[in-house]
Formats: sequence, C-alpha cells, structure tokens
Amino acid sequence: MIQTFAASRMRLFLHSTLLAVLAFNLVFFLQEVFLVLPKALVPGLNPTLFHNNHNWSGSDPIAELLQGTGALAILIAALASLALLRRVGGGTARLLLLWIAFSGFYQALPQVVIGALVPMNDVGRAMTWLGLGSEAKGVAALFAVLVMMLVGRMLARLFLGFAPDGKPGRTVLLLATLPALLAIPLILPFRVPGSLDQVVLVPVIMQGAGALFVQLGAMRAQPAPGPQGPPSPAIWTLAALALVLGVFHLVLRPGINVF
Repeated sequence: MIQTFAASRMRLFLHSTLLAVLAFNLVFFLQEVFLVLPKALVPGLNPTLFHNNHNWSGSDPIAELLQGTGALAILIAALASLALLRRVGGGTARLLLLWIAFSGFYQALPQVVIGALVPMNDVGRAMTWLGLGSEAKGVAALFAVLVMMLVGRMLARLFLGFAPDGKPGRTVLLLATLPALLAIPLILPFRVPGSLDQVVLVPVIMQGAGALFVQLGAMRAQPAPGPQGPPSPAIWTLAALALVLGVFHLVLRPGINVF
C-alpha cells in the first residue's frame, strides 16, 4: 500500500509539472495577444504577433500605455481561473486552472516590481506614460510583493487540496514548488529563438517567484475545501503540449500581422 501511495504521488507530481509548462505557455501567449490587439485598434500602429513576443511598426504615444495591457489581461485571467475553480470538479481541469492562476499572477505581478526599477520594461513604460514618479512606482512595487505573498498562501491551500493527508510544506513542495522549477527547462523549447532574457530569464524569474511565494505560503496552511479527484492520464496533457509547441513554431514563429 505504501508503494502504491508513493507511485500515486509521483504520478501527480509529474502531471503537475507538465500542467505547469502548459499553463505558462498559454498564459504568456495570452499576454502577447492582449499586447497586440489594443495596438491593432490604433490608427497608424501595425502590430505583429509571434509565439513568444510581438512588435509593431508605426508610431503613436498611446503605444507606451498599451504595453501594460498584456499584464492586465493575464491578471484578469488568473482571477477568472480562481472563480472557475468553484465550478469545476476535481481532476486535470481543476489542476490546470490552478496552474493558470499561478502563471497569471506570477507573470503579471513581478512585472510591476521590475517596471518600477526598469523603465523600458513593458509595465515600466506604461507607468512612465501615466506619469508615475519614483515614489509612486515604489509603492506599486511594494503592493505587488504583498499581493504575491497573499496569493502564495491562497494557492498553497488550493494545491494542498490535491493531497490533504500530507505535511503542508512537503506536499506543496511536491505538487507546486518543484513542478514550477522543473517546468523551466521544459518551457525553453517553446520560447526559442530569441534573446537570452526573452528565452531564459522570463521563465526563471516568473516561475522562481511563484515557487518561492507558494512554498512560503505553505507554512501552517490548511487544505482548501473543494472536489479534488485525481487528474486524468497525463497522455492528454502531453498531447496538448505537443499541439501548442507545433502551433507556436509552425504557425506563430514567422509572425502574424494583426488586422
């Protein structure tokens, strides 16, 4: 029975890692879509969407503000995923929604911190357009860190729900922290080609931040109530990853001009 229990935990760990990879790429692409669509509505701006980035030709001052719409979109996606968790039963769908929430929060909120320090960051450019001074940026960065801490505790409770009979710290390490970190090398093939910061640093910073705050949130956390049935076979997640990888490199890698 002990061996069966250990094997079940290992399968859940591996499946959670694959879902972390899938969620990261879906959320990052959603961010790029919502960086492109608002620009496509501005006369004189002609944006191009790629699998891991976007650019545009033409000029309009509003483009600086619109560099913040991607982070806003994935933050909304994270909140929507949490709302859907109340309606979804256990299994793969629930665990995927949890990872989408993880990716949405920890891809959006670190950008606020970076933007307060690096004006050429996407969110930093939006802050500059809004006329935020250094003090206001500092307050925004501190608020983002506080929210990341609170989100980490909330997500830790939700991850614990998939294995409520274990020690909180160890269970979150197995189901969230290690999968978030081990997902990083698996994410890289979805992001090439590109510069080092674009391909490597983005997933390292965002997955690393999420792993840190969720693990910290596991301290004395209690499992969140809700249906927590086991995920379906990982073959379907592998198929979804293969499909996303194919679309990224065969369709989106050359770039798609929007409108």
